[in-house]
Amino acid sequence: MKFDICVPILGFEDLKQVTLEKIDDIFMKMSSVDDKNISFTLIDPFVLREYDFEVPDTIQELLKIDKNSNLIILNTVLIQTPIENSVVNFVGPMIFNTDNKKAAQVIISNSNEYGVAEKISDFLKK
Repeated sequence: MKFDICVPILGFEDLKQVTLEKIDDIFMKMSSVDDKNISFTLIDPFVLREYDFEVPDTIQELLKIDKNSNLIILNTVLIQTPIENSVVNFVGPMIFNTDNKKAAQVIISNSNEYGVAEKISDFLKK
């Protein structure tokens, strides 16, 4: 699926269009349409933890989100070996509206609950 980026992604402000492809049931790959060297591995945060945040009204308007919108929420993950050492950014989730193919990054600034680099191993059942 191809998405238009409605709000610049931190550090990648020139990124305007991305593709999103499924890797497996947990991971997806987001790639720049214009620069083949830019890609991100994303993870479904809900398989790891309870995850809840408010989407700012401005983002809701830009993505045209309403109560019936079909959304995909994903977080950037930095893959390490072994996979349990990989870290997830829970502070900057990506929101994809599959109804209109618009996407944006939200920065959760008012939460002490989520970190910018949390190890996946912290969420695996012992």
